[in-house]
Parts: sequence; C-alpha cells; structure tokens
Amino acid sequence: MLRYTLRRCAWTVVQLAVLAVVVFALTNLLPGDAATVDFNEQAGLEQVAELRAQMGLDRPWGERLLDWAYGVAHGDLGTSLVGGGPVSGVLAASIGVTATLAAVTLLLLVPLATAVGLLTGLRAGGRTDRAVSAVTLTLTSVPDFVLALLLVAFFSLRLGWLPSTWVGVDGAWWERPELFVLPVAVLLARTVCTLSRQVRAGTIAALHSGWAVQARRLGVPRGRLVLRHVLPNAAVPGVQELARTGDQLLGGVLVVEAVFAIPGTATALVEAVQNRDVPTVQGLALALAAVACLLNLGADLVTRRLAPRTEVLR
Repeated sequence: MLRYTLRRCAWTVVQLAVLAVVVFALTNLLPGDAATVDFNEQAGLEQVAELRAQMGLDRPWGERLLDWAYGVAHGDLGTSLVGGGPVSGVLAASIGVTATLAAVTLLLLVPLATAVGLLTGLRAGGRTDRAVSAVTLTLTSVPDFVLALLLVAFFSLRLGWLPSTWVGVDGAWWERPELFVLPVAVLLARTVCTLSRQVRAGTIAALHSGWAVQARRLGVPRGRLVLRHVLPNAAVPGVQELARTGDQLLGGVLVVEAVFAIPGTATALVEAVQNRDVPTVQGLALALAAVACLLNLGADLVTRRLAPRTEVLR
C-alpha cells in the first residue's frame, strides 16, 4: 500500500507539472492582453508598448514560463495585471464561497447517492428501481444551466420561496442558508444520478457474487450481509466515479456561479479572462486543476484500501 501511495503521489506531481505548462501555454494564446484591454482603439502603439513593458508582457515566452513555474513551486501564483495585488489574494477572496458550495454539495451527495444506489440495487427490476431510473435518466439529460433557470422560474419567480441571485448579498452570506438551496440542488441533480448508478451496479454485482450467495446459504442476516459486505464492495465503483463526479462538479460550479451571480472562484476566473489578466487566469486555473488531481488521487487511494486487489494500470 505504501509503494502504491508513493507511486500515485509522484504521478500526481507529474500531472500537475504538465498541467501547469498547458495552462500557461493556453492562456498565452488568448487574443490580446491586459495592456490592450486598458486602452481604447484610439490609443497609440507607443502607449501600448510602454504598458506591455511595464507589465513584463514583452519578455520571451520561455523566460516568463520559467519565472512563473519557479514562483508556483515556491507558493507564489504571480501578480494580477489588473488589480496589482497577488493572485493568491484573489484566490483567497473568492475560494470561501466556492469551497462552501462544493463542500455542502459533497456532504449531501455521498449519503444521498449511496442510499439511492443501494435501494435500487437491492430492488433491481422492481417498481422503485424503474421509477428512480426514469427520474435519473431525465435529470441526466437536462443541462445544468437549463435546470438552474427552471428552478429559478418556479421557486423564485413563481412561488417566491427562494432568492434567485446573490446580487446585493453582503459579506455575511454564510448566515443565509437559503442562498445555497437552488445552487446546491442544481449541482446535486446530475451528480447524484451518475454516482447512484455506479453504486447500484456495484450492489447488484456484489449480491450475485459467489461469496454473497454462500453467505445467504449459511443464514447470514440480510441486514448484516448488506451493511458489512455488500456495501463496501458496492462502494468501490462509486468511489472511482466520485473522482469523475468531482471533475463534473467543478464544471457545474462555473455554470452555477454564473447563473446565480455568486462571487466565487469561477466568477473571478471569468472576469480575469475578460480583462486578459493572464497571471490571475493561470493561478486560478491551476488551482482548480490541482483540486481535480487531488480528488482523483484520493479516489484511487480509497479504492485501493477498499479493494486491495483492484489497481488501475497506469
């Protein structure tokens, strides 16, 4: 287990290094830069060139990459070209609401998806299974932004029960749990469906395995069989899917923060792209990529712990 953990951690470091280079390259392919955004169309070329020199945008691509990589390795994500402050400050100011939104979603996602998957797996082919499958198939086919608009139209505009946007919310957003209801509902809709299907498949496979059949023949109580043996084995594909669900969740957060005007990391990233604030885009994108890599690392380690003989070849 220790060798596997070290090997996976080393591979994660390699992934992050490659992602850092890819992020830097892609952000430098954006049309225009912060210097051109600051001036209108009538600005002279000399003014733009002078500002680009002040921002360091006239330096060679490779030199800027090495300086940025050195800073990232030492915990420095760079300096914003628009605000002038450190990119880590932009990340710190926006990560709170995004992390809270993701944490609440995950805290509800895991038990809810496990319960739904276990229930349908134990009653595979029955009415409950068919009804839940129809609902999950419908929710999976609906894009996040469409579902968000539908929920806003019904619960906010028609019924007036929940706020439709975060515009005008002061700094005490953590004291208003109603703000999270619709965003979390949107994030849970597709992720619960995806994860519960994996738990359902794992439950069915575990129930039909040889050891489960033999345990029933020996008179092992059904509750003990399900909780102590079936559920841990059914959780293996669920944990693997949870990492992919985490990636999907990061993409969903971008949509949710845009629809509900949530001042989080995704919103800060969109604003940085609009302003061609390349260091901020690079820092925020790399932070999100690091979260995705860590989610996959955690999922692989948990899977290895639950099923030691299961190892993904890499």
